[in-house]
Amino acid sequence: MNADLTPVVVAARRTPIGNAGGALRHFTVDELAAPVLRGVLDDSGLGSVDDVLLGNVFGPGGNPARIAALRAGLPDSVPGVTIDRQCASGLAAITLAAAMIRAGEGEAYLAGGVESASTAPLRAWRPEGAGEPPRYYTRAPFAPAEIGDPDMGPAADLVAAEAGISRERQDAFAVRSHARAVRAQLTGRFAAELVPVGGVERDERPRAGFTMERLARFPPAFTSDGTATAANSCGISDGAAAVLLVSETLRRRHGLPGLRLLSSATSAVDPNRLGLGAVPAMRSVLDRTPDVVEFNEAFAGQTLACLDGAGIDEHTVSPDGGAIALGHPWGASGAVLVVRLFATLVRLRGSGSGLAALSAGGGVGVATAWEAVS
Repeated sequence: MNADLTPVVVAARRTPIGNAGGALRHFTVDELAAPVLRGVLDDSGLGSVDDVLLGNVFGPGGNPARIAALRAGLPDSVPGVTIDRQCASGLAAITLAAAMIRAGEGEAYLAGGVESASTAPLRAWRPEGAGEPPRYYTRAPFAPAEIGDPDMGPAADLVAAEAGISRERQDAFAVRSHARAVRAQLTGRFAAELVPVGGVERDERPRAGFTMERLARFPPAFTSDGTATAANSCGISDGAAAVLLVSETLRRRHGLPGLRLLSSATSAVDPNRLGLGAVPAMRSVLDRTPDVVEFNEAFAGQTLACLDGAGIDEHTVSPDGGAIALGHPWGASGAVLVVRLFATLVRLRGSGSGLAALSAGGGVGVATAWEAVS
């Protein structure tokens, strides 16, 4: 590969993450994404980009990436494309932008994701006959029913049970995630990456005072004998995140430090065990132990099964807390991982390597390996 076309993230931002129906409930996807796009571009000092790629899962359709780009004040010559790879959409948008740089299609791309569970439209199948009501549904199919298309929660319970992940280990992981996120809030670790929206300046979900004793009182949330609970699972959330990817040539020209993409992979597994989708992708990109790992914590048991499967120490993951504490704005979550790596490796340390990965509906996974460059 031509080294001059190596993709590098040179700016990264996100909104605070709000609970569905909470602090960000009045903001549509383009209203969440636009200030982040603007903030990332302003941080870089570049005037414009070749395109905007945003992941989004629940709509409203109509290419939110294009709408957000226009709302952010980008030139009307910047097209915009919206990507749906379910929970991996934000990271998939970043890997697609990276591929376009490697292919020489352009030198600068805004990429990330956005989700507003609060404002997402209701979904319904058309009536089967005249005079019959529409049939409402909460999610699209992830796989053909005859293959198996479980909901996320029961699938997480299955994965945890098959991997031998105990309820106690899951609760301990969740307690640690919240404690780390609360500490990061109190010490200002998130300040440089956040773009306030409508006066909201901090993540809404992290809770101080979570203990093993408190979490032990939560009943199973999805199956009667399951181990996933409301406390050791992520929250449904609103938020946006984006990064600016440029070619190595452009990075050097402007003298910008950044996060260089070393490798990326997309994988898939049995959709009945969809939470394990990221494991083959992580194995593919890992040729050394990364200094920092950001893995989307959809469910503690599912996360731990993935980390064990890839040979990653659970204590090294999400040093400032993950989705169990911060929330999971589906289309944005993969991009949030890269924003967090940028904050740690580029802004804080100025060196080191990192991994960002997550699993998604249908048994799909995306993983990316990075290194800081100055």
